[in-house]
Formats: sequence, structure tokens, C-alpha cells
Amino acid sequence: MRHSDLNQFLRSSRQVLAKGPVAMIFIEDLIEVESTIRHHQNAGFREVLVFAPEELIVPDSLEETVHRITFNSSSSGVVADAVNQIIEAAPGTWLYYCYNAEYLFHPFCETRTVGELLAFQTEERRDAMLSYVVDLYADDLNQFPNAVSLDHACLDKSGYYANGRKGPDGDPLDRQLDFFGGLRWRFEEHVPQNGHKIDRVSLFKAKPGLILRENHTFNDEEYNTYSCPWHHNITVVVASFRTAKALKTNAGSKHDVRSFKWHNTTKFQWNSQQLLDLGLMEPGQWF
Repeated sequence: MRHSDLNQFLRSSRQVLAKGPVAMIFIEDLIEVESTIRHHQNAGFREVLVFAPEELIVPDSLEETVHRITFNSSSSGVVADAVNQIIEAAPGTWLYYCYNAEYLFHPFCETRTVGELLAFQTEERRDAMLSYVVDLYADDLNQFPNAVSLDHACLDKSGYYANGRKGPDGDPLDRQLDFFGGLRWRFEEHVPQNGHKIDRVSLFKAKPGLILRENHTFNDEEYNTYSCPWHHNITVVVASFRTAKALKTNAGSKHDVRSFKWHNTTKFQWNSQQLLDLGLMEPGQWF
């Protein structure tokens, strides 16, 4: 179903948000849009909202299964603003957001749905789930100049680290870390200083007063923690071509990047076990 803008969607189809999980996919360009939508539908999201420009064309059979909202993602702050409008309209609903050419993976996702994942997280009395945005990139940039290829996708198998996160007063924040690695670390000279982190709270339960900030954190600090105080919790991965695309399309970097491959490059297997084995996500108490 098509909606002329977010306001029109909220006026006519607010009931779509009554029961989750609901995925929000923000379309920045026309690369791998269909695969992104289908991946998240297959993951078990009850509803998928696609925030897309007018020029996007997808098969009618696919468009009929989503709520398409005409939207321009290019301006600063508009994605967070849209997510916050959905949060306000959907108290109590589990939400997720990502961009095109990004793919959510959770532990055991081959046999368990995202709904089962969030049911367990709710039992753990957790209202948010930390995700790591793990960079994907094509193995041959001559063959794939935009750095995107599902069949030839690679990732870094090491080179990830975390620093303690401090609050405005300079004191450490409880159970919060800033995570780094991947292309944003290896090509940091081409990445804005405020864009180096790879952590994102992409799965969360909406509630009154909750606000997503532009740095992918929330105004409720408990939502930004990686685990509860008493044991480790589940974390997930958003496997993303977004940084690779940007490095190969931005004028300031595209000529300097000849290849993303290095000695810690490995082929992406498109399964949760590889990500668990590499330590890129945590099953917590979910077995």
C-alpha cells in the first residue's frame, strides 16, 4: 500500500503499528532494495514500512506486501525524526530500523524468527537490543564498482574493539560502550568523526517519551546498555553495505579506495553461526 507521506500513513494506517515487530527500512539509493525488504520479511517482521523516494520501482507483488511511504532520507536528522514519530504512534510495540542494503541477523535466525527473539528478550525484562553494524563489501571493486555484491560479499573477521562511553559530566556510563571496527576504522580518514561507531540500538520497544537521537542512541540510557546488570544479553548484527557504498561513491574517497580486502578479510557466509563464531554477536542466555 502506498502513502503520500508519513503524516498520511499515520492518519490512515496507524492500526498497522498496534502489534509488532514492525520494521522500518529507509531507502537512501536504489541498490538492493528488494533483497533488503525480502530479508526482513523472511526474518518474521509482522509489518514492513518502506520509506522510499518516488523513483523507486519494485515488483507489484512485493509492493503489495509492505507499506510504502514517500520519503527523502538525504537530509540530516529526518530519519531520526521519522522513527520518533513512529515511536509516538506505537507505544508498546517492538520496532526495528535500518537502511537499504542492510540485513539483520540474530542468533539462530535460520530456525527462530525475530518474534521469538523479542519474546525471549521481553522475558529477560529488556526493552532494547544492541546491534553491531558489521560492514560488508564486494571482494572485487573493478567488477563491482559500487562495492555491493550479495554473492561476493566479504567482512572483516577481526579488528573490532570497544571504549568506555562517558556521559556529559565525563563519568563512565553504566554498561555502555562505544564499539569500533570494520571499514569505518580502517578508512577512518574518510569518515566524519561522529560516524566512527558501529553500535546501533536498532531493535527496541516504543514507549511514551522515548526519543531516538541522531547518534543512534536513546534518551533513556537503559536502552543504550549492552546487557542487564546480572548477566549477558542477546546482541544482534546488522550486516551492512552502507559504509562501503559511501566510500566508493563519495568524491573525497572513491579514487583513494582501490580495494577493501586485507589480511583479515573473509567471505561472508550469510548465516548466524559465522557471526557467533567471530564473536560479533552474543546469544546471552538463549540456547
